Amino acid sequence: MQANTFKRALCAGAVIFAALSPFAAQAEEKKTFDIAWTIYAGWMPWQYADESGIMKKWADKYGIEVNITQINDYVESINQYTAGQFDGVVATSMDALSIPAAGGVDTTALIVGDYSNGNDGLVMKDSADLKSLEGQQIHLVELSVSHYLLAQALDSVGMSERDVQVVNTSDADLVAAFSTDDVRNVVTWNPLLNEVAAMPGAHKAFDSSQIPGHIKDLTIVNSETLADNPNFGKALVGAWYEVMGILESDTEEGAKARAALGQASGTDQAGYESQLKGMKMFWKPADSLAFIESDEAYQAMDSVRQFSFDHGLLGDGADSVDFVGIAMPGDKLLGSDANVKLRFDTTYMQMAADGKL
Repeated sequence: MQANTFKRALCAGAVIFAALSPFAAQAEEKKTFDIAWTIYAGWMPWQYADESGIMKKWADKYGIEVNITQINDYVESINQYTAGQFDGVVATSMDALSIPAAGGVDTTALIVGDYSNGNDGLVMKDSADLKSLEGQQIHLVELSVSHYLLAQALDSVGMSERDVQVVNTSDADLVAAFSTDDVRNVVTWNPLLNEVAAMPGAHKAFDSSQIPGHIKDLTIVNSETLADNPNFGKALVGAWYEVMGILESDTEEGAKARAALGQASGTDQAGYESQLKGMKMFWKPADSLAFIESDEAYQAMDSVRQFSFDHGLLGDGADSVDFVGIAMPGDKLLGSDANVKLRFDTTYMQMAADGKL
C-alpha cells in the first residue's frame, strides 16, 4: 500500500488558518515535505504524480517541495511516518487508526482515494460454504485488513473467530502455502487474491464487495504539519486529482499511465485495470466527499474501531473502544473528544471540488 503530502503560503490566509488550528501554538512553517508510499493499485497514482512531474508542478505552484519515496514494506512505511520520518504516508483506515493514531500521533486523512470492492477476499478449497470453516485453520496476515475481513465473513453466518484457528502467514508466503495440500483457506488482497482464486479447486467465498466502505485507502498526513502548512495540503490534493483525471480517462494518455503503473506494480495494463475494478475508486473530489460524509462511512469506521479495540490494536492504555477519538465530517465523533487522533478533514477535497486550488 502507499502515500504522499502538501502545503500553503498566502500570509493572511495562513494566519487565519493557524488561528483556527488546535496546533497553532507549535506553528512551524516548512518548505520541504516527504511522503512515503508502498505498492498497491490504489496508491500507485503517487508514483505517476512523481514521475510525470505533476507533483512538482503543484508543489511549485505553492512554493514548496514534495519528495515522494517508495518504501518496500507497508507496515514499516507507516512506522516511519509515526516516528516522524515522513510528513505523510498511504494507509488503510484501520492501519491509520491502529498505528499512528493509537500511538499518539495526531493524523489527518487528507485524501480518501477508494475503498476495496472485491480486492480483498477469503478463498476456500473445494467449498464456498463459510459455515464449513468451523474448526479449520485460516491463513492470513494477522491483525491486517485480511483479519478484519475474516471477522466480517464469519459474522455474516453467525460465527466468530472462536470457531476457527487463525494462522499468521506472511503475504509473501500465502500463494505458495495455498498451493500445498495442508492449507485449505486463505484471506488476502490483490494481486495475490487473483492468484490463489485461480488455483484448481479454489472458491472465493467472501470478498470486500460484501462490506462496502470498510477497507478504505487513504493518504494520511501529520495534523500539526498540515495545520502549520496548508499549502502542503493544497499541493497534494491538487496533484492527486489531476492524476485521477488522467487515469480515469479513455485517452491515449490514460492508457499509457495505466500501462506504466501496471508494469511498475509487477503486472501489465490489463492486470492493473483488473485491480482497479476491484476497488470503488473516487476519481473526482466530489466522489470522495459524497462517500466519506455518508452514514455508511461513519458506520464502517465504527466497526473498524471496534475490531481494533477487541484485538488490542488501540494500545495497552486503551480501556475502552472510545479511547481514541475519530473526528468524522459534519462534526460527528467516534470515541473520546479529549483524545482525537484521527481526523477525516474534508477541507482540501472540498477546495478541489469547488475548483479553488
